[in-house]
Amino acid sequence: MSGEISPTGKPAGPGSSPELRASHADRDRVVDVLRIAAGDGLLNSDELDERLEVALLARTVNELAALTADLPPISSDGGSAAAEVKDVVRIEQVHSGPIERAGRWVVPRRLELAVTFCEVTLDFTDAVITHDTLRLDLSMIGKTLTLVTRPGVVVDSDGLQLVHSRVKYRQPSTGSDTPVTLRVELVGQKAHGSVVVRPPRRTFVQWLLCRPASTSAGR
Repeated sequence: MSGEISPTGKPAGPGSSPELRASHADRDRVVDVLRIAAGDGLLNSDELDERLEVALLARTVNELAALTADLPPISSDGGSAAAEVKDVVRIEQVHSGPIERAGRWVVPRRLELAVTFCEVTLDFTDAVITHDTLRLDLSMIGKTLTLVTRPGVVVDSDGLQLVHSRVKYRQPSTGSDTPVTLRVELVGQKAHGSVVVRPPRRTFVQWLLCRPASTSAGR
């Protein structure tokens, strides 16, 4: 159509088409892919920060595509890791075996735990962190909820209602310059039992050398 205007405000030339504008959903998808790639060691912290800044300010789909063009599929099963990211995960269990999330599990935006007399362990040591906040909504009776943290993962229990229960922090002191990569917000109710927040257990050699447990680099 004659007189068509390009996104730059200039008349579009013959055969040209304006670039597609990026939506909030487009930006969110790219941010998820970048964070997972960093969790897999494909991007270092500086590269992640640079690309996240560009992603959040990107105006077109082409700008976003350039940020992930050099990244291979990052899912262990060969699919798109971004497809594994979930906004809400709910776990319901009563009087059964322990519940554990460990290794390279993908942290959702919100995790709902409705469990009764079941041990629960959430190990963030090697977890793939795709969001800066995890809302952990508890409706838990009995036993212990254990949160295994790593540098940059902080736990906020101010919003949690405790009924004949308590929270135990066993976190080592870290420098104030350690950036926060994940804030775990505990809300809901924990009745009976306890909540334990601790670092990874040291190996026997680390214990002998009085060294802290190591965590995966770049996570």
